[in-house]
Amino acid sequence: MIGAMDDHTTAPAPVRRHTEVVDVHLLLRRGGEVLLSRRANTGYADGLLHAPSGHVEDGEDVREAVIREAAEEIGLVLAPERLRVALVMQHRGPGAESRIGWFFEAWLGDGEQPVNTEPDKCAGIGWHALEDLPPQMVAYCRAGLDAYRAGERFVLHWHQPQDAVEHSPHGPHRLVVLPAS
Repeated sequence: MIGAMDDHTTAPAPVRRHTEVVDVHLLLRRGGEVLLSRRANTGYADGLLHAPSGHVEDGEDVREAVIREAAEEIGLVLAPERLRVALVMQHRGPGAESRIGWFFEAWLGDGEQPVNTEPDKCAGIGWHALEDLPPQMVAYCRAGLDAYRAGERFVLHWHQPQDAVEHSPHGPHRLVVLPAS
């Protein structure tokens, strides 16, 4: 028969599709400052500063996820129209799987005051000058903030296995800008 497989031929194995965790990051702004939290008791980057963030849960879109994370981590209820996509980053930590990070910008509203609502995971929150960020930061978050300051929208941050999780001003610098046009 034409097109029939004989007994010695096997069908190719199905190709495994690539999947990635999606995380969201809130760049909450107040004038020239951005809110950062100090990670604690999580087993990842404890003691380092990072933007309020988390993972997208089943059934959520990225906007719903960042709104939920803002409420859970800093006690703010953000309306969707207050959010602006600031940056999209594909990133990989040392020895970790790759993931997609959506960075959303929102401005602190009149009368709003963020609070640390997860003291079991966060040693504290504070405002930091965007133009003079502190050194003790998670490397990919720092790279994302550097790209955001420069007006970039799409970037890669690809750790190598020997890289530290903590940002170092002396490198290595793993940020790659992806041109948008």
